[in-house]
Amino acid sequence: MVGPAYNVRVMTRAELDLVVDWAAQEGWNPGLDDARAFHASDPLGFFVGVHDGEPVASISLVAYDAAFAFLGFYIVKPAFRGRGLGLALWREAMARRGRPLTGLDGVVTQQANYAKSGFRLAYRNIRFGGPAPAVTTEAKHPIVSVSDLSFDRVLACDRAFFPAPRPAFLSLWLAPRLGAALAILDGDRIIGLGAIRACRHGFKIGPLYAEDEGVAQSLFLRLAAHASGGSVFLDVPEPNALALRLAERHGLKPGFETARMYTGPAPDIPITRLYGVTSFELG
Repeated sequence: MVGPAYNVRVMTRAELDLVVDWAAQEGWNPGLDDARAFHASDPLGFFVGVHDGEPVASISLVAYDAAFAFLGFYIVKPAFRGRGLGLALWREAMARRGRPLTGLDGVVTQQANYAKSGFRLAYRNIRFGGPAPAVTTEAKHPIVSVSDLSFDRVLACDRAFFPAPRPAFLSLWLAPRLGAALAILDGDRIIGLGAIRACRHGFKIGPLYAEDEGVAQSLFLRLAAHASGGSVFLDVPEPNALALRLAERHGLKPGFETARMYTGPAPDIPITRLYGVTSFELG
């Protein structure tokens, strides 16, 4: 039961590093540099529950604008579960940073609880993983570093796939310290955009946007080459059959799933061109 020894506050930047460690212990395989981009997205959107001076629970509710927020990092340390500490933290975060439309990627064990709080299933995301493919293909269009492009062009590309602008987040996410961010061009148009980053285990690719399956494959293979033969992971929206086929074609196997859920109607995004989710924690 929640008592006077428990309080909720905005977490410090150092505490976010601690919470990323908790996420690793839960088997979520976070990126080595994720916290830097996460915190920049909304420093007031990360909360910690403290019991007798010890951080024991976490949640993030990143408010991207006045209309949309995304919830993640909902973790209670195992020894403190079953006391209502997580629910108290949830309610406080929703009161402070909730928006008319809020999304999340719910792990299987929590999906029923999220439904009780008004979240509705939109679709499943499936994490595929395996050894990085050793093959490459010749791209029909130029592949360039995202850093060579106008940031406004990159933001416009991302905006088609996400319900709100997120410049602070993308400025760091698409400049990974260990990884790469690439785009495929057709003249002046960006027809593919993706990033790969180093994680606790292997590398994750995300986002992966592509105008068609051929563009997706060229970009996926060029990004996967940065894993140097190690493991790669791709979080695929289940409704995109071509994305599922891409993962399976290159030997990746399903190992983990989430439910993409929203408090209202799901945003209208071109899911047939979304081959890889950016992040389960921030959308």
